[in-house]
Amino acid sequence: MRRRTCAPLALAGLVLAVPAAAPATPAAAAHATSGHQQPALSSGPDAAAGHDAVPPGHAAVPPGYDAAGERTGGPHPAPLALSDAGECRFGGKPFPGRPWPLQRVQLDRLWQESRGKGIRVAVIDSGVDAKNPQLAGAVDRKAGKDLLKPRKNEPKGTPRGPTVDNVGHGTKVAGIIAARPRAKTGFAGLAPEATVVPIRQNDGQGEGDVDSLVRAIDHAIAAGAHVINISQDAKGPLHEDSQLPGAVQRALDRDIVVIASAGNDGASGKSVNTYPAALPGVLAVAASDRNNERAYFSQRGDFVGVAAPGVDVVSTVPLGGHCVDNGTSFAAPFVAGVAALIREKHPTWTHQQVVAQIQQTAERAVSGRDRHIGWGVVDPVRALTEDSSPVDRPVAREGVRQAEKPEAAALNLHETYAERNERLATYVLLAVLVLVGLIATAARILRDRAGSSATGRTPNN
Repeated sequence: MRRRTCAPLALAGLVLAVPAAAPATPAAAAHATSGHQQPALSSGPDAAAGHDAVPPGHAAVPPGYDAAGERTGGPHPAPLALSDAGECRFGGKPFPGRPWPLQRVQLDRLWQESRGKGIRVAVIDSGVDAKNPQLAGAVDRKAGKDLLKPRKNEPKGTPRGPTVDNVGHGTKVAGIIAARPRAKTGFAGLAPEATVVPIRQNDGQGEGDVDSLVRAIDHAIAAGAHVINISQDAKGPLHEDSQLPGAVQRALDRDIVVIASAGNDGASGKSVNTYPAALPGVLAVAASDRNNERAYFSQRGDFVGVAAPGVDVVSTVPLGGHCVDNGTSFAAPFVAGVAALIREKHPTWTHQQVVAQIQQTAERAVSGRDRHIGWGVVDPVRALTEDSSPVDRPVAREGVRQAEKPEAAALNLHETYAERNERLATYVLLAVLVLVGLIATAARILRDRAGSSATGRTPNN
């Protein structure tokens, strides 16, 4: 029987292989990250192109290649260069301030409840570079896995392994989850004591499909993951014989929280299910902006479970330093970090209860769920403090409620008996006052006339 082609996958700023289509080249990857169209791919603020758009000034050419797609030479890929114009550099300077998503979180209060210690989060992505100082103690290299096959004509000695990340995508995702606090930067992961299990499943240059994603999920299960983060998606529908639903179900059966990005084709206005986000049991994460509204590129749909910051997101990059990026790919790990915190604080809670807690405590403007941000924008502190008892599913009881209709006062056009008496009494009083005034005035006039007559008489001699 002929083997079906694998469904296309996409990450933020990456192009993944589609066996049914022409092989992706490094030059094609460069076009993808710079905003040019790649057919049949999803995920990115540039919805028409179907991938995550690179923030202004960021380098578009994949490391190790020139603009024509040729190797720059040597076994080690060249890191992205940072010019003074503000391009993203691997190994650049740290971000000095506190990124806006973290400004909205009372980290001291949050970390009093949990820091994610002992929780293992599998990051299925482009690899996680542990050379970044904030990730050096966070990554379990031995438990990781590199599922990428050597590329044709790949130079001998090219670095390989789960901690190799030539693209930087997986390193950003891991940083949002578990980057350790460090001096000279206000950035840190939400779960700074969680452990990252790096699984290198794509490179954005022609590797990564549903089959390799299935293998990555199975490895995460074997590696003892408590949470799995999948910041990539395939446009559905899946083939009937796809192994992806089965792999996700195996993870859920092992009580693992599975979190996936919802995708970045929302600017088109169409509702399209993306996978694995739309699979039952997976917490699909949309991207929100500074106004806690759906980012324009974020995919909408009934499968969206919750939202998290996905615009101008700061995170770690290979070799050190930080860069800014956009996409649901970076909203998902924000939620994965919260899930890790809950799993440490409540080790007996099931994966369904962890997901329900995140959804129930999310900030929203309506009482229930909508197709744009699901149950709302995740609120880490509420998720860790309003937790007196587990919930199995979110309930539409919070948020803004419809006000009751006001009751109009009765309009009475007739005068009451009391009001009539009061009016008549007023009239009588006024009449009496007027009469008294008239009498007093007349008396004074008469008195004055009498006085004048008396003084005007002449005495007799």
